[in-house]
Amino acid sequence: MDSFMDWFWLMVWWFFFFMYLMILFRILADLFRDHTLNGWWKALWVVALIVVPFVSALIYIIARGRGMAERQMQDMSQAKVQTDAYIRGVAGADSSPVTQIADAKALLDSGVIDENEFATLKAKALA
Repeated sequence: MDSFMDWFWLMVWWFFFFMYLMILFRILADLFRDHTLNGWWKALWVVALIVVPFVSALIYIIARGRGMAERQMQDMSQAKVQTDAYIRGVAGADSSPVTQIADAKALLDSGVIDENEFATLKAKALA
């Protein structure tokens, strides 16, 4: 590095290299996420990405970019639904007061909690 401009251009090229790698990995992830594309087409795209990387990446983004975004949004919404269902299940939001009182009564009968704790849980369930 003899000058600031040499360093600057090196940083610019590194930026473009990492940007290309991010696009390449995004394309590969989208290829294997797409269930409508058969294996031969996936293999052809992978070979094209290896042989002529920049041109094939550009063609892929132009030809299949809209589908890429739709598949990403579909996966994100499906993950959100699953996460919300898991949180509701763990938090007990689906259980009714009757179920909560019955669970507390079972704990009381088994001796895990005493009468005061049962009364507290019952009041919480009815609130």
